[in-house]
Amino acid sequence: MAALHEHRVDVADLLVDSTDDTGMDLLRFTTAGSVDDGKSTLIGRLLYDSKTILADQLEHVEAVSQARGDEQVDLSLVTDGLRAEREQGITIDVAYRYFATARRKFIIADTPGHVQYTRNMVTGASTANLAVILLDARSGVVEQTRRHAFIASLLGIPHLVVAVNKMDLVGWSEARFEEIRADFEDFSGKLEVRDITFIPMSALTGDNVVDRSAHMDWYQGTPLLYHLEHVHIASDRNLIDVRFPIQWVVRPRSSDHRDYRGYAGQVAGGILRTDDEVVALPDGLTTTIAGIDTLEGSVAEAFPPMSVTVRLADDLDLGRGTMLARTTNQPRVEQDLEAMVCWMSDRPLSVGAMLGLKHTTNRVRAKVVDIVHRLDVNSTHRDPDATGLNANDIGRIRLRSTAPLVYDPYQRNRATGSFILIDPATNATTAAGMLLDR
Repeated sequence: MAALHEHRVDVADLLVDSTDDTGMDLLRFTTAGSVDDGKSTLIGRLLYDSKTILADQLEHVEAVSQARGDEQVDLSLVTDGLRAEREQGITIDVAYRYFATARRKFIIADTPGHVQYTRNMVTGASTANLAVILLDARSGVVEQTRRHAFIASLLGIPHLVVAVNKMDLVGWSEARFEEIRADFEDFSGKLEVRDITFIPMSALTGDNVVDRSAHMDWYQGTPLLYHLEHVHIASDRNLIDVRFPIQWVVRPRSSDHRDYRGYAGQVAGGILRTDDEVVALPDGLTTTIAGIDTLEGSVAEAFPPMSVTVRLADDLDLGRGTMLARTTNQPRVEQDLEAMVCWMSDRPLSVGAMLGLKHTTNRVRAKVVDIVHRLDVNSTHRDPDATGLNANDIGRIRLRSTAPLVYDPYQRNRATGSFILIDPATNATTAAGMLLDR
């Protein structure tokens, strides 16, 4: 995979799904940690112990491990698929893996630990329901641990697992685990994460990854996989604020559907119901929902992240980029925007830059009016004197768009509060952004 800034990213990828197209519960989670904390080994162990590694994959990993002279099978090779990663023994790119148990399906994003790959971590974590922050029991909470936890909080990931790895190297010590827990809890008071779980483990030996550890009978919690299978994510969705960005106008013009006009898209918030009164923004036109259609037929209601076609009672001139909302609960409609962004381009961001901005199904142009501050993720210090943002920098900026954006603050709705900035010359993604409550 090429570097992140060379990829075109659809803003639909920033939406948070909680079910797949079969209706089965789906959990997206990301892993992050310092170099050699065992992220890739942990993912390899999860896949191996849950019996989701194909036989030919395992044979290949075994062959590479043997060729390198490893004493045992190196399960990190399951995710560190690039030659450069294997040669350096580190994770460079975001490695996505998919597996399933009888209870839930999973999408894993194994993200890099190096500070110079912050943009990769932000991309991999942007869709996550949960983040696994891995740390070495010998080192405890270090600067990169705080950085990864802070980024997870910044991205609004609602669930955090602090996986204290390599417990075998500290003699399975309960005292050491509790010391690390206290240190992290002292720091996490500054984070906006409401659910933090601590699990002692050894990814190398498999203790508390899939099966409960016999070496740590003092630990009364569950293994990691059990926690991932049972963590409650349905309530993470915003079911209060009705938000439906129109992606496509459906006009079959067939003999069976001669007068059919529907508006297709993915529900980004709230619950749409037949006969509800809605307003189309930014135009402000009001109407009612005449029907909601899916591939399986009509339904009485739709909720995130369902993809549906909405039929309206009135023949309105609506199109891609329009958002439907309740008349009594409307999002912001503004051109002057304030946002936190992770800058991804190797070309620095400066005041006055004119960029493309893609938000939900809408695309406009926006000018960078001001750089409010650059954020030091390691110390959370704000530099108000910053005049630009370099690759991997995170900062607060002000934008002026050429047309109004219909949005909610990111902390209220990740789907309608996220956006990307695009280089108009190359069409490359230059930043991922989170709209703020001004």
